[in-house]
Amino acid sequence: MNRPNALSRRTVLRGLGATVALPFLDAMMPARASAAATARVRLVCIEIVHGAAGSSAIGMKRNLWAPAAVGHGFDLTPTSLRSLEPYRDCLTVVSNCDVENADPFTATEIGGDHFRSSAVFLTQAHPKQTQGADVQAGTSFDQLYAARFGQDTPLRSIQLCVEPVDQSGGCGYGYSCVYTDAISWASPTRPLPMIRNPRVVFDELFGVYGSGATVEERQARRNEDRSILDWVLSSAARLQATLGPSDRARLSDYLDQVREVEQRIQRVEAMNGSGEPRELPEAPAGIPDSFSEHVRLMFDLQLLAFRSDITRVVSFKLGRDNSNRVFPESGFAGPFHTTSHHSGREDRILEFARINNYHVSMLAYFLERLRNTPDGDGRLLDNTLLLYGSPMGDSNQHNHKRVPFFVAGHAGGALKGGAHLKAPNGTPLANVMLALLHKLGLDDLASFGDSTGTFDLDAPVGARGWGRAEY
Repeated sequence: MNRPNALSRRTVLRGLGATVALPFLDAMMPARASAAATARVRLVCIEIVHGAAGSSAIGMKRNLWAPAAVGHGFDLTPTSLRSLEPYRDCLTVVSNCDVENADPFTATEIGGDHFRSSAVFLTQAHPKQTQGADVQAGTSFDQLYAARFGQDTPLRSIQLCVEPVDQSGGCGYGYSCVYTDAISWASPTRPLPMIRNPRVVFDELFGVYGSGATVEERQARRNEDRSILDWVLSSAARLQATLGPSDRARLSDYLDQVREVEQRIQRVEAMNGSGEPRELPEAPAGIPDSFSEHVRLMFDLQLLAFRSDITRVVSFKLGRDNSNRVFPESGFAGPFHTTSHHSGREDRILEFARINNYHVSMLAYFLERLRNTPDGDGRLLDNTLLLYGSPMGDSNQHNHKRVPFFVAGHAGGALKGGAHLKAPNGTPLANVMLALLHKLGLDDLASFGDSTGTFDLDAPVGARGWGRAEY
């Protein structure tokens, strides 16, 4: 229902040291405006390190990453994307692209792939080899979008990670640790720090945002063992009294989600503060030992941020180069970095593929949550672009060819989905990213990274199965 005096989109529930932004409600819709007009595209950029088993020679033959068929009739069963079958209608797989700017350009850079690759993923720019403060790469994909469309949200963007990214100084082969620890760059010389602790993210969304809450106030609230919602109950009650039945139900569901995520964080903190041995003894109390639990918490925090329009831009780093973390939930308990160096042996390539399968399977949880969340006239998944990939191809060779990459979501109708497009040999991944930036509304950008043109994401699939590229 359109109202002549609509509720402001920036209306919040306030309490001592707490501010809870609201989801989109019918009461926020201006007169003569449609729900579609109020929708905004959310962007999620996810990096996984060390490439994929499917980028090896054996992996390509066995279709361990990209499907064998191109076009719309592809089979995900042999691939690491098999868990995304229920979402194939919103899936666009682009294969056979290269990231040459992650290659060594000089003799001194040879061997340093693990220490520069992450800085290349979203910038598609070659990092300056330095261990000092004079770091340089490029403005990243997510920050180009945030600079254009993130100005009217409380947080222009948030940067999240799962592995520790707090090293300083040099990390190896003459590269600053900044290049390994950040994937978002606000400018070529300004990498953005990433948040690993779900508690810090929660407080960023519902404490610091708009409230001026101090660290001491937030800690005092936690010490009282009260929910953040306890501090805004009277504000919520006053608002509920003014809303229609559908808005009351939507607000109640959203507040239940906030409380459920908060309770999960509290349980993690209680468990990790109990004195019981931890798998990650060095990690802060708010970080789960379980990779799956950690990732799901981070995804749910992103969902809350999108529902309440606190931000529309998230970058999420799922791993760190050279990490030897084990993922027993994958069904294989070998260390990650060691397993990625498979020596071209089929049995070890298949072991690495199991870890790849597991990492991709984490997305199914998030895509389901996005698909089930109303947004405007549709669902959040309709108005989201989720980008997933790696700047490395075959990790055993430290090369950056045929890198794993796909996108999910319909980006507000800009992407049809349900397609596998195979690029011509030698196509820069930057061409695909430039095309995606155009889809997101940055159609005035002439280039991105080392792009040589734009990749046609809407191209009909030819007899040989190539997605047409324009140069």
